[in-house]
Amino acid sequence: MAYASLGEFVERLDREGELLRVPFEVDPVLEMTEFADRQMKSRGGGKALLFEKAKGSSFPLLINAFGSQKRMSLALGRTVDDCARELAAILKAKPPTSFGEAIRLLGTALELRHAKPKSAGSGPCKEIVLKDDAVDLAKLPIQKCWPQDAGRFITLPLVFTHDPNTGKRNVGMYRIQILNRNTAAMHWQMHKVGARHGRRYVETGQRMPVAVCLGGDPVYTFCATAPLPDGVDEMMLAGFLRQRSVEMAQCETIPLQVPADCDFVLEGYVDPSEPPGMEGPFGDHTGYYTLPAPYPKFHITAITHRRDAIYPSTIVGRPPMEDFHLGDASVRLFLPVFRMNFPELVDLYLPPEGVFHNLVIVSIKKSFPYHAMKLMHGLWGMGQMMFTKCILVVDADVNVRDAREVAFRACANVDPARDILLTQGPADVLDHATPALGFGSKMGIDATHKLPGERDTRPWPSLIRMDDDVKRRVDALLQRLGN
Repeated sequence: MAYASLGEFVERLDREGELLRVPFEVDPVLEMTEFADRQMKSRGGGKALLFEKAKGSSFPLLINAFGSQKRMSLALGRTVDDCARELAAILKAKPPTSFGEAIRLLGTALELRHAKPKSAGSGPCKEIVLKDDAVDLAKLPIQKCWPQDAGRFITLPLVFTHDPNTGKRNVGMYRIQILNRNTAAMHWQMHKVGARHGRRYVETGQRMPVAVCLGGDPVYTFCATAPLPDGVDEMMLAGFLRQRSVEMAQCETIPLQVPADCDFVLEGYVDPSEPPGMEGPFGDHTGYYTLPAPYPKFHITAITHRRDAIYPSTIVGRPPMEDFHLGDASVRLFLPVFRMNFPELVDLYLPPEGVFHNLVIVSIKKSFPYHAMKLMHGLWGMGQMMFTKCILVVDADVNVRDAREVAFRACANVDPARDILLTQGPADVLDHATPALGFGSKMGIDATHKLPGERDTRPWPSLIRMDDDVKRRVDALLQRLGN
């Protein structure tokens, strides 16, 4: 299902009983965070919040719109599992012979499914055009989320950049700190594609055009957060998910195209010859503040928006938070792609307490000695999985989302000297525990049953289980008791 606007998605949330309207004035400085945090940490992720009167702004603010499995399904027009099955069916039509071929096939499959973006020239995102002295970020209800934040931050931006050498587009999500009415700090981390594009503009010496979009079809936000393989266009994924090509409008002041139905577009540039500015601190998804660090300045040359624009936002902090549901949906959607390279993989789960990169729990169909360690090394070599601090591998019969079962297997099946693997590699720059920025150690834990051939392994006992026929007989007897 394709939404024509963020407002249309809000109406759907309202009809489904998933929206709480706040009709009185609320301050984007801290107060909205407290409202949203209570919803995100309530049972089932609470409800989406629409602040109809944001203090200091004429625009309403939407938050926690993705904060439950149900709202993720509403955003995508169908369940994540349905989307994953459709993607898997496309990819199985021509099984790839290598991971590189799998990525090329993914791009081809998306393009074939009415996914290729098409140019629209203009669109609702340009109903109001503000340039020069009319550019003023203070008109937007941008939040200061936590008490020690350095200022107000845009937290749900779709950052459009392109490679100056290949022309390929990337859409990432990097927080943006407001510095003044037309300047911001762009927090793209060293490992992100946006930062890589920036380094290539440093080589050319040219200004780097950047467009920041807010709102539009909620699918766009999901796609900007998805860990897509390099070279696969996020707007193609959006077209596949919404089952309709994304119409792209030409920006007013820079040579980039953006979705024509977005609510806001901030057009501007990063000057590679300009010294970076200090960004942060910021209360991050790690549950701690990210400390100040130098990041590029984003100079805004125009703001365009819909007449009925809604400002989308989120907050991050100590889990559980809204971002868990976006991340979990990405994992479930791309599980078929992971299985192309790792056919032994049964399921994969990133628990909210692990704040994405700290813990990944994987179940596998184990078939040879040290199979779990082979998988660990393979996962650490895949895209953003390189940031994973701990990988815990269990057998195929374990529900990776059942913390009690996972803990039982980890405690019962692990000999620390034999089954814990320590290595080093790239780390999330937001991880304050690493000894160096962007580099640290990693741990793999093999909690699978052990096979002959794995060192220091005695005969492995069977797991205690009752016979199925006994269970059925006792079920029948319990029914006679009325239980």
